[in-house]
Amino acid sequence: MLSRLSIRDVVLIDQLDLEFSPGLTILTGETGAGKSILLDALALALGARGDGGLVRHGQPQGQVTAIFDLPKGHAAHALLEGQDIEIGDELILRRVQLADGRTRAYVNDQSVSAQALRTLASALVEIHGQHDERALTDPSTHRALVDAYGGLEPLAGATERAYAALREAERALETERARVAAAEAEADFAAHAHEELTRLAVQPDEEATLAARRQAMMQGEKVVADIRDARDHLTGEAAILPLLHSVSRRLLRRLPQAPGLIEPSVKALDEAIEALERANRAVEDAIDASAYDPHELERCEERLFALRAMGRKHNAPIESLPALAQKFADELAALAAGRSEVNRLEANVNSAGEAYRAAAVALSAARERSARELESAVGAELAPLKLDRAEFSVDLRRDEAIFAASGYDRVEFFVRTNPGSRPGPLMKVASGGELARFLLAIKVRLAERGTAPTLVFDEIDTGVGGAVADAMGQRLARLSARAQVLAVTHAPQVAARAQNHYRIVKTDVGVGERVATRVSRLGAIERREEIARMLAGAEITREARAAAESLIEKAE
Repeated sequence: MLSRLSIRDVVLIDQLDLEFSPGLTILTGETGAGKSILLDALALALGARGDGGLVRHGQPQGQVTAIFDLPKGHAAHALLEGQDIEIGDELILRRVQLADGRTRAYVNDQSVSAQALRTLASALVEIHGQHDERALTDPSTHRALVDAYGGLEPLAGATERAYAALREAERALETERARVAAAEAEADFAAHAHEELTRLAVQPDEEATLAARRQAMMQGEKVVADIRDARDHLTGEAAILPLLHSVSRRLLRRLPQAPGLIEPSVKALDEAIEALERANRAVEDAIDASAYDPHELERCEERLFALRAMGRKHNAPIESLPALAQKFADELAALAAGRSEVNRLEANVNSAGEAYRAAAVALSAARERSARELESAVGAELAPLKLDRAEFSVDLRRDEAIFAASGYDRVEFFVRTNPGSRPGPLMKVASGGELARFLLAIKVRLAERGTAPTLVFDEIDTGVGGAVADAMGQRLARLSARAQVLAVTHAPQVAARAQNHYRIVKTDVGVGERVATRVSRLGAIERREEIARMLAGAEITREARAAAESLIEKAE
């Protein structure tokens, strides 16, 4: 529960330290005294959005500290685990509001984010404000209220997670189907290209090897003609070598007649003949070496042209064609795997859909029970609130065609104010005064199922009085038996039920320099005077004091 609240330099509050007790604590005061400032300060400590306008004029910052006594096993312990925050029987929430709009948040003097502070505070305090009517009359909130009343958060969370899993499975299936569809569109081309490239079977460095061989064969065809011509000049019919042989033989026949004259010529001719024969042998070797099969050149060119045509077709270097063939093979394999993956993901979607449906059906059944319990509970509140002929109902409609994180159900609060009339939406059917009382009954019943140990009510009795206000006071007192209740009220019937009563006043500081909000705890006599003031107004009469005494005695 909230044990202490310290406020420094917040709007009209310069310094305020309050201690709170279990039970029902009432805060009263004239309009404009600063009751809303007090609750704004508490909300700031609980993680509400900061505002530089909250800082008291002339000060650099304001500060609010809320201290809570924690029972063993409270949810706050689990929320704080793993955050390096020392946890004991006392929890201190502190919020510093700077004049420039920035804020700082602390838990047990350990710096935390505002979001972390809000999460922690939600397990400590529930605030029911005078403007909650907007939420209660908005049909979009009614489903969550039924869930909260029935404690269905675990089932709602399971349904939300099942829905998220279903949507994720559907997204994965859609993505894979799109990928497979794109691959299917290219499958025929990939299969044909892979077959074509596989049949071509490009070898490493094949283009360069073929080009060199083709060039050599083409050059050899031109060279061999000159080599053959050289051979013809050496050994043909008009060749020099046979002529030299003939000349040499004629001179050899004349050698005996003039050896001294002919022998040098014969010797020189023999040397020339021997050199020409060597040349002839070299020419013959060259002819043999340059010999090629014309069909080989044709085959070489055909292969080279086929390789280059395939490269142009795929706009790729010839040496990369084997890798391209493997790429097409991989695409075909991926397509086959994708088809299998689509089947697997379809099974996942079916499984996730079944899990979602099971969770949504279980949640819907639980909502039906919670809705009927809420109907009964709110209905029991109507007679004391002078709505004894009215009825409250929860219109719950299950539509299994709906796939949503919140399940199958549409929920709206309906009322019937007169017998024989048809129930209709709360906001449309109830008149202004009836609406306030219906909302009061709903608030009280919802608060009874709250999980926080401290409940704060901010002028929720606005617009009611007399027996209705007395009924409200009874219900707040009843709530205070199971939780600490703090209520800001203008109704003396509610104030009379207080176990602890604080009065909020606005006083002058200095000689008209400024005003400040002060809060004081009232004793028995002061409390009677305050309730008399609430009954009578500015002038407290003897009758007002007697009426106040009567209200207090009745409440006790």
